[in-house]
Amino acid sequence: MTSLTQYDDAAPHAVRQHLSDHPAIAAALAPHGIVLERWAAEAPLSADADDAAILAAYAGDIDKLKARGGYRSCDVLRLSPDHPQRAELRAKFLAEHIHDDDEVRFFVEGAGLFYIHAGGMVHALECTAGDLIAVPAGTQHWFDTGERPSFTVIRLFTTPDGWVARFTGDPIADAIPKYDGIAA
Repeated sequence: MTSLTQYDDAAPHAVRQHLSDHPAIAAALAPHGIVLERWAAEAPLSADADDAAILAAYAGDIDKLKARGGYRSCDVLRLSPDHPQRAELRAKFLAEHIHDDDEVRFFVEGAGLFYIHAGGMVHALECTAGDLIAVPAGTQHWFDTGERPSFTVIRLFTTPDGWVARFTGDPIADAIPKYDGIAA
């Protein structure tokens, strides 16, 4: 289930509130330019489905998103608990960063935790299958796959370069509980 926990961005990073109502979460994120929508994530995907099969299963949704947001490219990130690069990929996303492109993700399986640093808070948003999130370019954020990741996400980009991060160097990502600590 999609949930949002908001932390103060100053130590000791107290919890301000926790929400589990999807419309309330979307409303809490909207003032920061973040879009959260529910989409149908019902295409059956086999455990060995490759990126092409996943993109084909959601081609209609991808076309709608490309038309709506001017996105020109997309890819798939699929991680499982036994993925050989799960620790390396987790570490790559865990440091606070920004992009020159919007960060648009459509979760079609599983869950992951976005942290958005905006408005004097860190918004820890657990996205689950069916969630579409759009984080505006230039927004400070990071993402936690968890120690045993299990998700499939379609990523959309306005540039053909795909995922390019500029790390902020702010250590705040180390001060806020990780996904496994929040989900426990």
